[in-house]
Amino acid sequence: MPPPPAPEIDTRSGYCRATKTFHSLSPAVPLPCESLPLSVSSFVLSLLPSPLPSNPAFTDADSGNSLSYPDFLSQVRSLASSLRSRLALLPGDSALVLSPNRLEIPVLYFALLSIGAIPCPSNPISSPSELARQIRLSRPKIAFAISTAAPNLPESLPSILIDSAHFQSLLLPTDSHSPLPEIMQSDTAAVLYSSGTTGDVKGVVLTHRNFIALLAGIHAGRLDRDSPAFRLFTIPLFHVFGFSRVLRIVAQGETAVLMKRFDFVGMLRAVERFRVNHILVSPPVVVAMLKSDEARRRDLSSLKTLGCGGAPLRREVIERFVARFPTVQIIQGYGMTETSAATTMTSGLEESDMFGSVGRISVNLQARIVEPGSGESLPPGCLGELWLRGPTIMKGYIGDDEATTSTLDTEGWLKTGDLCYFNEDGFLFIVDRLKELIKYKAYQVPPVELEHILHSHPEIVDAAVIPYPDEAAGQIPMAYVTRRPGSTISSKAVMDFVAKQVSPYKKIRRVEFIDAIPKTPAGKILRRELISLALSKPKSKL
Repeated sequence: MPPPPAPEIDTRSGYCRATKTFHSLSPAVPLPCESLPLSVSSFVLSLLPSPLPSNPAFTDADSGNSLSYPDFLSQVRSLASSLRSRLALLPGDSALVLSPNRLEIPVLYFALLSIGAIPCPSNPISSPSELARQIRLSRPKIAFAISTAAPNLPESLPSILIDSAHFQSLLLPTDSHSPLPEIMQSDTAAVLYSSGTTGDVKGVVLTHRNFIALLAGIHAGRLDRDSPAFRLFTIPLFHVFGFSRVLRIVAQGETAVLMKRFDFVGMLRAVERFRVNHILVSPPVVVAMLKSDEARRRDLSSLKTLGCGGAPLRREVIERFVARFPTVQIIQGYGMTETSAATTMTSGLEESDMFGSVGRISVNLQARIVEPGSGESLPPGCLGELWLRGPTIMKGYIGDDEATTSTLDTEGWLKTGDLCYFNEDGFLFIVDRLKELIKYKAYQVPPVELEHILHSHPEIVDAAVIPYPDEAAGQIPMAYVTRRPGSTISSKAVMDFVAKQVSPYKKIRRVEFIDAIPKTPAGKILRRELISLALSKPKSKL
């Protein structure tokens, strides 16, 4: 009996009416057989150009110190051997990593991945309570931390200071290297922390197969270059985009210029000093480049592309940027920790002119637009929740089967929680966020976490946290607070109370007092009403 005919896919939009599914318009990229033992580190090194690139693998933006490709590979081998022989790390063991961007971190990631251990990187400024939850989820056997972050770790967790002589000794060459353990592609490669789709921090389980699929797609689409690319990392390496781009840098033999922390003037200085070609930034940085006199004074002629994610850029911002920096192409994209990084991206000048869009879906991926109420899959031009399926989609949330089940259906579709639509040309437009997370610069701030803290204050009866637009940060957390009768607690006192218990990016930065928090009959906060109320008032009164 002949096989059924292949679904008819619209070559313009990528939409199949029979399955009500959007397909990538890029040719499918073949992946290694799933049953083949293969770690992502081995796969990356198989893509590394030969002979080894003469440009640095990683450069520190502050000091100018660099790590060459031969030294990088040597340190990875030595550290991998030390992790097994001296620290007794085994395949499947988790390792918490707390550090800003440093030259040692890519070495540590690759060494852990190569022996089947699981890096669990986190923000080094995380509070003890935040770390406690992450540790409960991933159950690390050991922690690698910089000295300033180590005091926030529990004493019961064995720790090694990355900025210590002990760690440096682990990088020294050894006489023998035992064969690396067999690693299956389905094995967990990393646990990266995300607020998920419901607000609480979650550990996203990403497999070696997830990253192999991501890199195979990127490698297949790369253009031959006469010279290696220099990419400035303004994003932290503990973030999914930083983590995945470290793998990409090595696979393509490029140079990553690492900034320990984001500083706008420092970013411009690094572009000029290291002749950077590419930067990944958030929308507020694009706005800052338009307004900055410093950007006019610096030689930014090496810059070719500006990758922008987190939120779509407004049309007027793009037009002003192109007018001021005519040789720099803006690339917009969309991705999540749960998707191993980017799932859509604009490509080329024509797609960059599709204002408001985050591009077309990436190779080997499928998408659906699903009506939240009925669950019906919708055609181009219709608004609904974006669902994604493909080889880069996470395995699930560690230690949280309920959240995994509510986010991943039985057919492998990831429910993103984002309200979107595809146009007739297959471009994705993000309209709103169903999951209500606040986007402060490149960070996700869950309102529920802040509300729990506010509710713990004895003088606060009720509270709701909403996003408030801010030109510099994109959005800032703003709280509406109902005080206990007779209380005179001030806005500053409320903000200070929260600031003592959270990371700096999660701070409440505006407070308004209200008689009662508007809610549905079921008790759900009507955030849209509060957002409208906040926007209707002059800023000086907030």
